[in-house]
This record gives sequence, C-alpha cells and structure tokens, in this order.
Amino acid sequence: MNFRRYRVSRRTRRFAVGSGVVLALAGMNGPAIWGYASHEYHDYKINQPEYKERNGHWDVVDVPERYRINTIHAALLHTGKVLLVAGSGNNAAHFRAKSFRTVLWDPVADTYKDIPTPKDLFCAGHTQLPDGRLLVAGGTQRYEKLEGDITKAGGLMVVHNENPDKPMTLPAGTRFTGRKNGKTFESKDAVLVPRAKKEQNKETRKVTVTVSTARVYVEALQKGHEFETGLTDNYRVEGLSGKDGQNVYGIANKLSFDKKDFQGIKDSFEFDPVAERYVTVDPMNEARWYPTLTTLQDGRVLSVSGLDEIGQVVPGKNEVYDPKTKKWTYLPDERFFPTYPALFLTDKGRIFYTGSNAGYGPADKGRVPGLWDLSTNAFTEVPGMSDPDILETSMSVLLPPAQDQRYMVLGGGGVGEDARSTARTRIVDLHADRPRFRDGPDLYAKARYPSSVILPDDTVLTTNGSGDYRGRSASNVLKAEIYDPADNSRHEVADPLVGRNYHSGALLLPDGRVMTFGSDSLFGDRANSKPGVFQQQIDLYTPPYLYKKGRPELKDTAPRTVELGGTATYRAERPQDIAKARLIRPGSFTHVTNVEQRSIALEFKRTADGITVTLPKDPSLVPPGWYMLNAVDGRGVPSPAVWVKVPPAAPAAPETLAKR
Repeated sequence: MNFRRYRVSRRTRRFAVGSGVVLALAGMNGPAIWGYASHEYHDYKINQPEYKERNGHWDVVDVPERYRINTIHAALLHTGKVLLVAGSGNNAAHFRAKSFRTVLWDPVADTYKDIPTPKDLFCAGHTQLPDGRLLVAGGTQRYEKLEGDITKAGGLMVVHNENPDKPMTLPAGTRFTGRKNGKTFESKDAVLVPRAKKEQNKETRKVTVTVSTARVYVEALQKGHEFETGLTDNYRVEGLSGKDGQNVYGIANKLSFDKKDFQGIKDSFEFDPVAERYVTVDPMNEARWYPTLTTLQDGRVLSVSGLDEIGQVVPGKNEVYDPKTKKWTYLPDERFFPTYPALFLTDKGRIFYTGSNAGYGPADKGRVPGLWDLSTNAFTEVPGMSDPDILETSMSVLLPPAQDQRYMVLGGGGVGEDARSTARTRIVDLHADRPRFRDGPDLYAKARYPSSVILPDDTVLTTNGSGDYRGRSASNVLKAEIYDPADNSRHEVADPLVGRNYHSGALLLPDGRVMTFGSDSLFGDRANSKPGVFQQQIDLYTPPYLYKKGRPELKDTAPRTVELGGTATYRAERPQDIAKARLIRPGSFTHVTNVEQRSIALEFKRTADGITVTLPKDPSLVPPGWYMLNAVDGRGVPSPAVWVKVPPAAPAAPETLAKR
C-alpha cells in the first residue's frame, strides 16, 4: 500500500502560528481575559428582564462634581426632595476651614442645590416634625485628638458657683490657675454656670445652698509634658475678685496628654423644606455628638445620649423638644444609653430600645434591650438576644405592618474597634405575653453597618455592611437581600455596585425605589496600609416589583391633611386590583439608625372608581407628620406614593412628661 506524505499548507501554518501566539498570550493574560469575560457575562446577566423581575437592579446617580459631598445624614422631605447633610464630612481640614456642606437633591427633576449650613452638623441627630420640617440637633464642636497629635495638656474643668443670687458666664479664653500646682489652663469655649440652688426648710426655716456646676474643656497655655497635672486641684478663675472670686472656682482631676474624643454642640435647627433653609431654634440643654432623636406621639421629640462638650457620653440626661415653643426641657429622671441608641416609639406610647447603637459608651452599661416608660422612667428588659455583646453597629427595623409591633435586629459587631461581627438576625414580638427575642434567618454575611429599608409591599430590603470595623481588611460586603416577615423568608437580590460601611445609609423614595449613600472605610486596601476614601457615589435600587407590567396609580395626588381616624378617597383606574394600602413615614437615616421609618396598614374600601382609606386612631402608632400613601395590588406592586399630612391628636389628658 502506498502512503502519500501529508504536507501542511502555507495558510494552515500561518493559522497555527497565529493560534499559538494567541494561546501563548492567553496563558500570560488568562486571568485578565477571564475576568473581562466574566464581567461582560455578569453585566449581560443582570440586565436580563427575567433577572430584574426577581432580583431588581442598581443604577448610579450621575451627581455633578460640585455637588458630591461626604453624605453622613440623609432625610426624605415631604416635597419629595432628599436632604443630604455632610457638615464637615469627617474631614478635619473642612472643619478647620468651617466648610460645612448640605445639598438638597430632587430625584424627579434630578436637580441639586447647595444649602448654607450654619454649624458643623456632622454626627448630629435628626427627625421629622409634625409640620414637615426636619429637626437637626447637635453636631461637632471639636474633632478627636489621638495621643500622638496632642501637644498641650488638657481635659475637663468643672466650674462651681456657690452664689444663689446670680449665674456666671465665663467667656472662651478664661484662665484657671491651680492653687496647689500653680499651673494655668485656658478654656476653649464659653461656659454658663447657673446660680446655686437655694432652699428653705418649711419647719426649721433653715436655708441650704447647693452649689451649681458646669463643665468646660481647658488646655495648657504652652506645649510640653511639664505642664500636665496629676492629682485633683482647686483652680481660681482669673479676672474674678471679691465675692465672685470666692463663689466661682474650678476643680479638675488629671489634665494630661490622653486621647481626647470628639466634642458635641448644643445647637438645634429646623430645616424648612418649603423655604429650603435652616432655621435656628433654642439650643439643647446638653451638648450632643451622636445623639438619637425620636418623635413622640404628641409630636414632641426625645433627645438621648451623645458625646458632650468635653467628649464624654452624656450621663443619662435626656430632654424633650416642643415644636410649638421651640424649647427643650429635661426629663425629670436620668437613664443612660450609649451613643446613637435605636429608640422606637411603640403603639403603647413607650420607647423600645432594641440594643442597637453606634460608637461610644462602656461595654457593660446601657446595652440591654427593653421597654422604657418615660412617664415613670421604668425600664423592662426584653430577654433572648443572641450575640448580645456584638450589637454595636447593628441595624434595627420595625417590621411591617407597624400594627404587629415586631422588631428585627440585623447583624452587628463588637464594642469600639472590635473585629467581631455577626450574621444573626433577631426578632421580637412586643404583643406577646412575655416578649422575647428569637433568631430569624441569618443575613447574607457577617455584617456591621447593614442598611435596612421597609418597602411598600411589606418586605424589607437590607444591603451592604462590612465584616470588620469600618471595612477594615477589605471586608466590605457586596450583597443585598429582601426579607418577607409574612413567612420569615429571605432571598438574595442584585449585588450592590459599591461597598458601604460606616457613614452609609439608605432611604425609600416616593416612586418605590431605594437610594443608598455614603461609606467611610478606614483603609483602602486589604493590607490596611492605605487610607480609605469616602464613597461619594449615590446609587438607586429598583426593586423587583417595579419590573412587573402594569402598576396601580392613585389620582387626585395633591397633598392633603387627614386626621387620626379620618378618611380620604382617591380615584384609581382598577380599584378591584388593589389588595392593601400602606402609610409609610419618610426615613431619616444616619449611623445605622433610622427609627423614623414605619409602614402602617390602612383599612380601605373599594369604590366604583377608587378607594377610601381610613387612618388608625392611635397617635403612638401614627405619630404626627407627613407620610407616603401607597396602594399595593395583589402582585405586591405599589403605586407611586401620594403625600398625606397627619396632624397631632388633641391631648386626651393633661401632659405630665417632663413636668413632674
């Protein structure tokens, strides 16, 4: 048999050589090519209609460069606009330059407006008021100083006043000289020392005088360790003589080079959504940095915790703001909480503390969940919390509908810069005979700083967070999920576009989408060798329900006022499709805290061309203010929201809170 030798053609040889080069290059760049291909496939997959219908979709908001700020706080206003507050934005250079930023964003018109910001509202508290204004209280007086950055000895000076006939105001720059150590320190801020308290015994007619005190931060006049002090000393006040010099004096313990925490301010403002400006109101009695503000059933506002004017956690002195008088009043009794405690108004008028908090406070004080009766100061602990020692930076949410009074605590971490975190969720039913936390389904990952948002279809979206403190060691979590309280189920949805941890948050918008903002990673790499950069990107999540065809729509959408127990009628094209109606309070989010948000089930009747809704009568279930009203069809698709104003209920009995 004859065999013919096969000769490779020139074309085949060229093809083979070319293929070899391609394969060689592929071997060298395989990870890049594979990564590119994977990215292209992922991008293709998440944009498919069937994927969006189950998982939703994320988009980036194209914010003009001049309006990109370090958003620390965000609140939805009844105008539909979102107030983005940075203050100094955790940037010491901005603080020194007094460069404080607030931007007002209109998601519908996609417009932005700079708002003059009167003080550094970085790490303030905020809440919705009955008339639609946003109360903003507290903020930053001074940035923290670490031990290596401190050049002058300093600390707390307690100023005493023994004169019952007059208070004493000492301006910034007042000097205090130790009677024993002879060292002089200067106050950094003005301080008002109230007059001493004078009381007379009715039976013995004996008069007693109780000295009053005030606190101020002081520093040595010169740099150097030789100016720090050791033991407690009494300090005379420079410039005072005679009886004033005898009655007014300072007492300080160690004045040293120890780390100095952030310091708060007393300033309070109402942001007017119509005039689009801050309006100054009376300051709080206590300076607060990291406070929580909670709206009460009569429209007044409870202010709790925070770091004071010398950087210590406010020692249980809580106060209430009256939007009618624009003034603050102390509660008669003290109760201590760590900073940014999650305090919710319950349907019995009590305050529920879930145990969630953020930032500062001892690990063994004020961290147990419970129900707080403001009228008596009684506190009833709620047991059963799993991972109770890693509740800091956890998220808390009142599960929908609010009538059920079921609360969920999600994730969390150890106190301070502790690396521990948890994926646990815990749920408590306050209507149970003996309320007790029980574990729900685990989150998508161990997470500090997760952001949870109540959706109009009675589910809860939770997104992002980080496995370690402030995203340390590249621990940001790029995951999101939707939890359904009806059957205690969860399913993961489209992955977020960027990591978000400390100083991040999320809000429900009137059109049913969710905005996410912020993130302040401590480091920018896995090795923790590069400083982090604040995430200024704003993203929008479109939930799965908005990818279903057809959507309910309420007509007659002009804002209206509806009293508790009152009704309102709206036209709708297909009223027979409407399965439920929800009244949703606009969110006010900062530092893993949004105690404002709640979704209230409304009774409703279908009419020939629409629906008539009836509001509950309980003011503790529906605190006064503006709300979004959504009609939801049988598929869980909500209508765009219409705005409803709920005025305060007429007081049923004389008020006693803060007046005992």
